Amino acid sequence: MSRWAALPAELDPRVRRFVVCTRRLKDHSGLSLRQLAARTGYSQKSWERYLGGRSLPPREAVAALAAAVGEDPTRLLARHEVAAEAWRRGRAGPPEPPVAPDGPDDPRPPVRSARVALVAGAVALVLALSTTALLAVRLSGGEPARPRATLVATDVQSPASASPSAPHYTCRLTRVAGRWYAGLSRTRDAILAEGQAGPEVAEAQCLLRRAGFSPGAVDGIYGPLTHRAVEQAQRRNGLVVDGIVGPHTWKALRG
Repeated sequence: MSRWAALPAELDPRVRRFVVCTRRLKDHSGLSLRQLAARTGYSQKSWERYLGGRSLPPREAVAALAAAVGEDPTRLLARHEVAAEAWRRGRAGPPEPPVAPDGPDDPRPPVRSARVALVAGAVALVLALSTTALLAVRLSGGEPARPRATLVATDVQSPASASPSAPHYTCRLTRVAGRWYAGLSRTRDAILAEGQAGPEVAEAQCLLRRAGFSPGAVDGIYGPLTHRAVEQAQRRNGLVVDGIVGPHTWKALRG
């Protein structure tokens, strides 16, 4: 297991969670930085920067990492997208362009940024047209005037938390060969972090409850309450407190 240096204090929590996840994948694979560089095509110095939190790897490097360690790239790329957005908005500067490591800069403009700006402009245009149409109807007498509403900023719910049909899991705790299981997943090494959902998350929530930590409802959604409960469990067991469930945290939860 590598002894990693502390990440920069100014890192956004979403970027920090992504970097910690990539560190864990690298450690669990048993690959050295040199071997990782050889398998991914990105230099050892590049991976030192990426895993040290000094720069964010391009999407291609993340996909290459997943392939090198035998991980499904879907979740890792989703985390990378969240981290990249936080990186762009933070003080650390933009992520590196998707070019080969230590190669020449790519002169092409950032297509993703242009696409986001185009979508935002289209949404603003639709809202403006809708407002104009409603105003015209009211002025023509088609609809009586209504009391003016006060606009209040609200948090936007994610589809997982807003859906009324989110699954509810039942904990069926059993002890097999000295380890606790809740009947939802038998994994001991899945990497779980805030924003994920599924039976593995529900299994962790059941085990957290058994250990005396409240993750909220056992709904299979890794939200803030589950994140806090994982940190409490890690702190009690003398583990790295990062709020991410990995092999060491699974071992502590399963007893």
